[in-house]
Amino acid sequence: MMEFGRRGASPPASTTLVDILDRVLDKGLVVAGDIRIALANVELLTIRIRLLVCSIDKAAEIGLDWWRRDDFLSATTDHEHESEVAALRARIDALEQRLVAEITPSTAPVRRRARRRPQEE
Repeated sequence: MMEFGRRGASPPASTTLVDILDRVLDKGLVVAGDIRIALANVELLTIRIRLLVCSIDKAAEIGLDWWRRDDFLSATTDHEHESEVAALRARIDALEQRLVAEITPSTAPVRRRARRRPQEE
């Protein structure tokens, strides 16, 4: 058997997943591609894929901070949540009161119809 040994060479530096992820988030990684579906030289569908993986700091540095302006993603304060909840509770109470008023019979006296008497001939 032959042995392959390294004399005088330093062992290769091990790179962990954390190191790779740290490097990618620090520098950024861009993946871009296009998928085109064509039939008889007629393009039917084109899908453009653009993916940027980086840290929030790096994204802000290069001008990508759309999530800060998006109402759906931006955080609201606790005060705003409390006022929203209070408004919804008031609305539910009003709807429940309307429902109860429609279901319960009114306390007003009920008028009875006068009976019709058979007509005399």
